[in-house]
Amino acid sequence: MFNSHNGHLNLWLKMDGWEFLSSIYSLFLLSSIINCMSIIGPKSYTFAIRCVELYKFLTAEKKEFILSKQVLRSGTAIGALIKESEHAQSTADFLNKMNIALKEANETEYWLMLLKDCQYLSEKEFGSIHKNCDELIRMLVSIVKTTKSKLTNRRNS
Repeated sequence: MFNSHNGHLNLWLKMDGWEFLSSIYSLFLLSSIINCMSIIGPKSYTFAIRCVELYKFLTAEKKEFILSKQVLRSGTAIGALIKESEHAQSTADFLNKMNIALKEANETEYWLMLLKDCQYLSEKEFGSIHKNCDELIRMLVSIVKTTKSKLTNRRNS
């Protein structure tokens, strides 16, 4: 199964205990990010569709054009940034895009709360979309923390 041509095995065999553990930890972090990305991409896309539908509802039914435009912009930017991060040029570039997506998600949460508190959204309407927004925020926070940890470990190695 493993032969002398397998460079990764040879590299791991030459590592001391701490280097080996650090490599295993880096692989764990990388697999965590990849797993989260396969989940957050579709969730952010579905959330963007909900933001578009919310915009159409607010403009047609409530005649609200300012706050709804803000939700549309920030809510759809989350998924666009996540999609863009799939082809980041480096880990630092990936982290930057995820940080901006997190900021957009936080901004979207703000506009949603404002729409609710100004009675453009009922508690039920707000609760449904806010739950999705909060889930994206939590996932993005996890991705950002994990990626920062990965970068820090790489720099300290």
